[in-house]
Amino acid sequence: MLGRRLGFAVALAVAATAVTTTPADAADHWTVSLTGAVTAVVAPTDEGGLTFAVSRGDTTVLAPAPLGLRTKAADLTRDLRFLRRTDRVVDEHYSMTTGKRLQRHAHAAETTLSFTGVGETRLDVVVRAAADGVAYRYVLPAGGTITGEASSFTPPAAAPAWLLPYSPNYEKVRVETTASGAAAGDYGFPSLFDTGEGSYTLLTESDVDGRYSGARLAHPAGTATYAIKLADPAVTGEGPFTTPWRVAITGDLATVTESTLVDDLAPPSKLGDPSWVRPGKVAWSWLSEHDSPGDPGRQKQYADFAARHGWPYVLIDEGWDASWVPEVIRYARARGVEVILWFRWNTLDTDAERAKWLPLVKSWGAAGIKVDFMDSDTQARFGFYDDIARATAQQRLMLNFHGATVPRGFQRTWPHVMSFEAVRGAEQLKTRAATNTMFPFTRNVVGSMDYTPTAFVVSDRDTTDAHEVATFFVYESGWQHGADKPENYEARPEALHTLDQLPTVWDETRLLSGRPGREAVFARRSGDRWFVGGIEAGPATKVTASLDFLGHGRWLADTLRDGPSGLLREKSTVTAGGQLTVPVAANGGFVTVLCPAQPGRASCDQEVRQVPATRLSVTPETAEGTSVDVSATFELPRGGASLYDVELAPIAPAGWRVTGEPVTRPVLSAGQTVSGTWRFTGGPAGTTDLPVAATYRFRGDPADRPVHVEGATSAFVPPPAPTGTVEVSALPFLAASNGWGPVERDQSNGDTAEGDGRPLTIAGTTYAHGLGTNAPSSVTVWLGGACTAFSAVTGVDDEADGPASVTFRVLGDDGRVLADTPVLRPADGAHPVQADVTGVRRLTLEVTDGGDGEDFDHADWAEATVTCAGAQR
Repeated sequence: MLGRRLGFAVALAVAATAVTTTPADAADHWTVSLTGAVTAVVAPTDEGGLTFAVSRGDTTVLAPAPLGLRTKAADLTRDLRFLRRTDRVVDEHYSMTTGKRLQRHAHAAETTLSFTGVGETRLDVVVRAAADGVAYRYVLPAGGTITGEASSFTPPAAAPAWLLPYSPNYEKVRVETTASGAAAGDYGFPSLFDTGEGSYTLLTESDVDGRYSGARLAHPAGTATYAIKLADPAVTGEGPFTTPWRVAITGDLATVTESTLVDDLAPPSKLGDPSWVRPGKVAWSWLSEHDSPGDPGRQKQYADFAARHGWPYVLIDEGWDASWVPEVIRYARARGVEVILWFRWNTLDTDAERAKWLPLVKSWGAAGIKVDFMDSDTQARFGFYDDIARATAQQRLMLNFHGATVPRGFQRTWPHVMSFEAVRGAEQLKTRAATNTMFPFTRNVVGSMDYTPTAFVVSDRDTTDAHEVATFFVYESGWQHGADKPENYEARPEALHTLDQLPTVWDETRLLSGRPGREAVFARRSGDRWFVGGIEAGPATKVTASLDFLGHGRWLADTLRDGPSGLLREKSTVTAGGQLTVPVAANGGFVTVLCPAQPGRASCDQEVRQVPATRLSVTPETAEGTSVDVSATFELPRGGASLYDVELAPIAPAGWRVTGEPVTRPVLSAGQTVSGTWRFTGGPAGTTDLPVAATYRFRGDPADRPVHVEGATSAFVPPPAPTGTVEVSALPFLAASNGWGPVERDQSNGDTAEGDGRPLTIAGTTYAHGLGTNAPSSVTVWLGGACTAFSAVTGVDDEADGPASVTFRVLGDDGRVLADTPVLRPADGAHPVQADVTGVRRLTLEVTDGGDGEDFDHADWAEATVTCAGAQR
């Protein structure tokens, strides 16, 4: 029976459209294999249950381990009766926007084994076998509530193992142990085992979304068993209900490392047109200087650095403010640099929040967002991943997940997802060569890894500078965030030269040599250039890499490595089929760029994008009313090369209309200008930027994308002036900023999400109305000169559980101080504030830190009211 079924599976490999159904029989096991190299075996047990095993050639890499589901309706781990077997071949070609290989071919034999259990409950087990591994999943044709899986894996007991003690952000230290010697507990995906005879097996899962719960591996002490454990106690779905794939990638270490099986198993892309998705290098400031994301001037310096070196992105992390971000985005884009903005996930976890923020940041010109602190593998959190991916795709915003789960094929389904963190990366400020050399064979196998590499600033590291540079190459990530500050990179020009040449996506990837915890040496191709690089953990050595993958002829080789007194660059010529030999320092690394040695070619360098300097002036700077004429002039200064496909056009914000056509020029020569005037009409109350943008191309642009230069008139449409006695919390905010989370209306500041505060309470007294803030904060409302008096009860909210200290200020037009308070602490209780606001158009309520930092500074403007025209006396 084994020989007949295995032979049939092999035949399927050449019959791509063949589907065969075998009726119930008395088989003692069922095999699934594409070529015979990797074989999955499903077998019945005496109790009517099922087991799953995997062999590679003659080696059993996973011994028989239980299969099955437990549901509220039936125990489908026993008393199963076989119905039928259905076979087909999966043969798919697809493209990726990120990853170790952009063009993919998924080819696998697939078998569905159908059973009935107690109460005639149907259970299908779907098994796929490819050249690089196997996977299985369950289908409940009638649906149901799953309360657990029997699914387990059993590698050889003595198998060396590289495991990650589980945490929902996957940031613990990965350990080297053995399958049976590992401590009891839960372990996160992916888990790697050296399963003997040259075989390695990596366990993980694929195609997890909001229909199911994320899983991990539960390991009892002293055994080699690793059982699937769900994050939720139960998961319910309507039929036919399909679970995620349980995946075992197996082969030699190169096969495992180069595998795309996790993506192959995932659903196809949901983007109709991914042409707007652009991976690339990112300048990022948070690691090297935590406060810098709150400094717009410093963020412009990062944009300048990115522009000088052709890096297409800058990430503004936690601390940015809506009051200045649009202007920084315009500054960066004029220099050819796009901006990514950081968000805490629970700022975007409802439809209303996503509808508020995503169109707004898109209107500012942001290219994407980084979403942080999900820290959960529950079904609900996977539902959030679905929702935010769908919502950002609609806005054409790219996406990076931090504080996140591991990739499970998500980047195939949503190609605008550039990376996931889910690793103990450089931001832990403790870099270790041994764990660095585990990541390429574990975490990075299953998808892009936002390690944030090349952090010279990390003082507690045992890695060399060349090792740090090489992580930028060895680790794959669609967005590769350089983790250090411009000054530290530019102080190491040889390192920066190599970083500037490195792509972040690849046409091919090959593992040349390695061992987890010891060494990782890769070759990757981008176009006609190959890159070879590696990182080492251990004493100084020589790395010798075969160059069999190169095309014919001679190749130029440009190598960066550690020298006796710093980074060293060496140039040489190598031959296809020869070898590359590089001395590597202890815990060191290297990167070599290779290109065909064509006549007259002295370097493998490709041009670093340098965007021409231009000027755009927009007038007036400010305006008031619902009809505004905006003029703009775009100029290419003398001395610059001509620009092409120039267009100067207005951009209508939401609620505004524009009269007038774009102005275009096929060519704009040095010293020439293009101008236009447009009328913006309509507009909601409040302050809105009325933008005009020039777009153009320039000859020889290696990125081949238009440059966007934008300016704007700040237009203010006054809301209706308040009448009578009005709670400030009921007025629209013209502007609001807060030191922690949003400013809250009629509740305390709470935490970071909107609406998560408590009743406003100062010294035990609760107030029904007011504003809950955290220093430093500022709220501006419109009075329109119609009011005469302001009053409030101020103080530190009782929810502050630390040494809070704040001051309150009431400001009129032009920042004139109308009233203020001394420094207030929790023991000071409530402090009444009154101010004469006669004639004031804009009223600003400001809270500042009392001098000991902003922690715990939850400050209330309780019962804040204004008395205006029409108020009863």
